[in-house]
Amino acid sequence: MPLPAMPMDDLLKATSRSFYLTLRILPAAVRPPISLAYLLARTTDTIADTDLVPLELRLRALADLRSRIMGAPSPALDFGALAQNQASPAERALLERCEKALRLLDSFSGDDCQRIRDVLNTIISGQELDLKRFGAVHFPELAALETDAELDDYTWRVAGCVGEFWTRTCRAHLFPRAKVDDAALLRDGLRFGKGLQLVNILRDIPADLRKGRCYIPRQALAAAGLTPQDLLSAANEPRFRALYQTYLAQAEAHLRAGWDYTNALPAGQCRLRLACAWPVLIGARTLGKLRGENVLDSTRRIKVPRPEVRAIIARSLLLCAWPSAWKAQFDREMGPRK
Repeated sequence: MPLPAMPMDDLLKATSRSFYLTLRILPAAVRPPISLAYLLARTTDTIADTDLVPLELRLRALADLRSRIMGAPSPALDFGALAQNQASPAERALLERCEKALRLLDSFSGDDCQRIRDVLNTIISGQELDLKRFGAVHFPELAALETDAELDDYTWRVAGCVGEFWTRTCRAHLFPRAKVDDAALLRDGLRFGKGLQLVNILRDIPADLRKGRCYIPRQALAAAGLTPQDLLSAANEPRFRALYQTYLAQAEAHLRAGWDYTNALPAGQCRLRLACAWPVLIGARTLGKLRGENVLDSTRRIKVPRPEVRAIIARSLLLCAWPSAWKAQFDREMGPRK
C-alpha cells in the first residue's frame, strides 16, 4: 500500500532528515511499510520528548497510541495539547496527522501490519522505560543506567529491534527464495541497529547530561573511579578515556556486524545494499571522529558534515561494481588508529 505522495511523503522528508536518503533508495516493494513504521516511531518519540508536558500525560499518550497501533478499537486520538508544545512544524504535523498514519497501518497486509505492530510495540516499551528512568529528573540532577545489561537492553528496544523488522520485511518482499543464512542475517541486523544507537549515545553524552540523563552505566563508571557528575566536566576526559574507548570498540564491533549484514545480502539487491551501507558507513566515520575528540566538551557536537556524507554516498555508488573496493569502505571510514 503506497504512502500518498502528499502530504505524508513531505512529512517523511521533514522528519527523517538524512535517513530520508536511505528510504528513497530502498526498493519500492519495501518502502511503504518501512516508511510508515518510521513515521509512527517518530510520532512516539515526539510524544516521549515533549518535556513541557507532564510525565504522566506523556506516558498515558504513549499507552493510548500503542493500544491503537496494536489494533484495539478506541476513539480517535487527540494529541492537540502535545502538538501545541512542538517548536518544530514537522513534529507538530506528526501528532496532528497520527490518525491518518494509523489508517494507513490498517490498510497493509496482515504480515506487514503485524511486523510494524511488533517493532513499534518494542520501541514504545523502550521509550516508556526511558521516561520512567529519566522523565522526572531535571538538570542539574542526574539519573544513570545502572549496568551494561541495561544499556544493551535499551539499544535493542529502540534500535536493535528495527534491524530485525527491516530484515524480516526485506526477506519477505525482496528475496523470499534466496539462499541466505537467516539466523546470521537476523543476528547481524539486530547488532546493526544497536550499533547505530550506541554511536548516537556515545556522541551525545554532553547533550544527554544536560537533560539529566546518563546512558553510561553507573557500575562501569564506578569501576573507573568516576560518577555520572564527573562527566559534566571536560577536564575529566582523560580519566574517562579508557572506559569510553571500550564503548567505542563495542559500537565498532556492532557496526562491523552491520557491514557483514550488508555484504551478506543477495548480490542482486543493489538498492538494498546501498540503503544499508550509507548509515553504517556514516556511523563508522562518526566513530573515527569520536576517537580523537574530547567527547565531554559540551561546546562541540561531533557529527559528519554534509559534504562528507555526500562523498560517502557518491563513493559507494561508484564502488558498487568493484567488490574488493566496496568491502574496504568500512575500514576507510573508520580511519587510521591513533
